[in-house]
Parts: sequence; structure tokens; C-alpha cells
Amino acid sequence: MSSNKQGITSAYLDEICSVLCQIQDTDQMRRLLKEILTPAERKAVALRWELMRRLMDGDAQRQIADELGVSLCKITRGVRILKQTDSVSKQQLLSRRPQ
Repeated sequence: MSSNKQGITSAYLDEICSVLCQIQDTDQMRRLLKEILTPAERKAVALRWELMRRLMDGDAQRQIADELGVSLCKITRGVRILKQTDSVSKQQLLSRRPQ
């Protein structure tokens, strides 16, 4: 039974990824996220993005933790993600930096 639940989760994750890739309009994307995520989930996603953006900007880890009210464990996870050579998060953050 457990493996079936995992299969369903995986299939739906693939489907939502496909849906997200099709949306080109920021307002429509915001509406979808409001429809499928709770306010707490949206806040958590935005907070994770902010801490990773600040890491890319070179802010000190403890400063980020203090100012955003997050644990150093979350900061460390962000650091590990950004160190990966194939990190999609890093690619996206770099593409949004002012030239």
C-alpha cells in the first residue's frame, strides 16, 4: 500500500510540474499558487527563495538566520544546494541578477 501512495505522489508531482511549466503569466501563476498552497506554505517557499537569494548575494549566514528568523540548518541546506554544479536554483538566481 505504501508503494502505491508513493506512485500516486510521484505521478501528481510530475503533473503539477508540467502545469507549472505551461504557465507563462506571473498573475496566473500567483493565482494557482494561492489556490493549491496554504498561506503558510507560500510563506515557506518565499522565505526559502529569499534566503537562497541572500546567500547568492554574499550575505553572512548568521545574519540571514537572524534577520529572517530561520535556523542555521535551513541556511546550510541552501548553501549545499547552491554549491551543486547543476543546481537549478542557482541557475535561476544567477539569471535574475542585475547585469
